[in-house]
Amino acid sequence: MTLRIPNLSLAQGERIFLFGPSGSGKSTLLSAIAGVVDVSTGAILVADKDLGAVRGGARDRFRVDHIGMIFQVFNLIPWLSALENVLLPCTFSQRRRTRAGDDPVATARRLLEELGLSDPSLASKPANQLSVGQQQRVAAARALIGKPDLILADEPTSALDEAAKAAFVDLLTRECAEAGSALLFVSHDRSLERHFDRSVDFLELNRSAA
Repeated sequence: MTLRIPNLSLAQGERIFLFGPSGSGKSTLLSAIAGVVDVSTGAILVADKDLGAVRGGARDRFRVDHIGMIFQVFNLIPWLSALENVLLPCTFSQRRRTRAGDDPVATARRLLEELGLSDPSLASKPANQLSVGQQQRVAAARALIGKPDLILADEPTSALDEAAKAAFVDLLTRECAEAGSALLFVSHDRSLERHFDRSVDFLELNRSAA
């Protein structure tokens, strides 16, 4: 997938809704911003860091320190509990662990509760025993813990019914606001636009699609 995007910027705490059809390259853009794929030097800056100039383990460490990701396929570790999955960023990042507060476990439990998983038995269940909607909420809590600078959300409401979508986005945007995290939310469901500071049409943004 080739992308040619002259400019896209997010201010601290800003919430952007990025919409476009399936297969247009939205997920590729998120992967580039997260440093999952290689980019040219000077192409992408996150928290004042040039991702193109960072390689290997250093880029992985930067990602876990500064970026929370909600993947379309969740990427939970199936044999770990919901709670253990949420705490993973705190395991790999001292910065996220410190920003999670004096008791990261309590913070993780609060996030799960805020996201509709208040039953204590759900927190101890292995991820592969949770429903798709529950896994989606665990993935969101994992992205949010430790107040990363940027949250990247790739179709995070795809497994939710209409009633649950708005509630989920309300919670996500509120948590981002409280943490001061910027949010780039990718979806083709334009009914969710009203929750965001501004909307961006990916087909207009990506000149290679013109």
